Amino acid sequence: MIPSFRELIRVFGRIGLLSFGGPAAQISLMHQELVEKRPWLDEQTYLRALSLCMLLPGPEAMQLATYAGWRLRGVTGGLIAGSLFVLPGALVIAVLVSLYAAFGTLPLVQAGFLGIKATVIIIVLQALRNLSNKALTDVEHRVIAGLAFLGIFVFNLPFPLIILCAAIWGYATSKEHAPTTVAPSPNLEKPVRTAVFWLIIWLGPLIVLQLTGQELLSDLGWFFARLAVVTFGGAYAVLAYMTQTVVDTYHWISTDQMIDALGLAETTPGPLILVTQFVAMLSGQIAGGTSLALAAGLVALWATFVPCFLWIFLAAPHLDRIAARPRLGAAMQGITAAVVGVILNLSVWFGLSVLFTSIPGWHWGPVSIPLPDLTTLDIKALVLTIVAGLLIFRMKSGLATTLGFMTLAGIGLQIL
Repeated sequence: MIPSFRELIRVFGRIGLLSFGGPAAQISLMHQELVEKRPWLDEQTYLRALSLCMLLPGPEAMQLATYAGWRLRGVTGGLIAGSLFVLPGALVIAVLVSLYAAFGTLPLVQAGFLGIKATVIIIVLQALRNLSNKALTDVEHRVIAGLAFLGIFVFNLPFPLIILCAAIWGYATSKEHAPTTVAPSPNLEKPVRTAVFWLIIWLGPLIVLQLTGQELLSDLGWFFARLAVVTFGGAYAVLAYMTQTVVDTYHWISTDQMIDALGLAETTPGPLILVTQFVAMLSGQIAGGTSLALAAGLVALWATFVPCFLWIFLAAPHLDRIAARPRLGAAMQGITAAVVGVILNLSVWFGLSVLFTSIPGWHWGPVSIPLPDLTTLDIKALVLTIVAGLLIFRMKSGLATTLGFMTLAGIGLQIL
């Protein structure tokens, strides 16, 4: 069944508005809307498309929506579905940035954010547990995860380098063999045209910003464009790399503001990687006010999500051929194992940043280990983190409920 564009807009608009709860919930919602309720996609097509999106950089749920739209109504359908998946959350983020800039420094608001930060620690730990159960199925993948953690936590190695090494190792050591019958090689002319067209669409505005001397917007655009290429394993995997760059390298925002950004992004529909829009808008607000914040948000959205259309429109016509390459799956398994180590680093970093006010660390040559000053432990933050852990792990409380309760708990502790 081929839906009309009106039906496509209605259904994917609904998906975009209801896509809370992270990739797992979003993928489940799309399965319900596109496979169960409507005969738009069959089960096998949906699962193979999901596997393809897991192999690509970027938010897999948004790319799955784009693929579904492309499958149903071609490129126009893909653009509609992918855009509607992102736009509701982007509008909410824009409003939240304005409110945060206006009221974020008030004591009671800061107390509420302490409850959100404590919840973020537990949310990341939950993501770490869920992913490690799926990804670390043998000794080799556990070793990759451990080495990835040491590489980024102790030696401060760049995230893209860690991901590249893991992918090469997985590909090179794969014991699987390609099937004897593989679909014939497609004509390369159309894929090349598609790649060139979308690369121009994606990177052209960033080149214009650089040539016209828009330093902040240009730096934001090029950084998030680089991030879009290495975002394997979801937003949590690149948050440490993002924080390292926006806080330590460019000094656009502070560590506390970065954690606040993630906490607020958790409350919105759409992909969690919308945190890039929050970071960009807050950076623009600090540097030049509302107009620069809006421009920075648009640049971040463009640099982050346009490449998702590039990957899908380039790869989707060749889904059957890609699925017949087992070594690509092995490379992805290596990347996923490394992502577990990177998320472990992120959870440690979040925990230290929220629970301690001073983290002097220990340095020796290339080794740099963040070690907190134990006398600076924030008892309120520790209590809130324990409560958030009980709510999520023991009481199985939903994300929205937990964030709301913990915000009120932080304010309550401040008043007491």
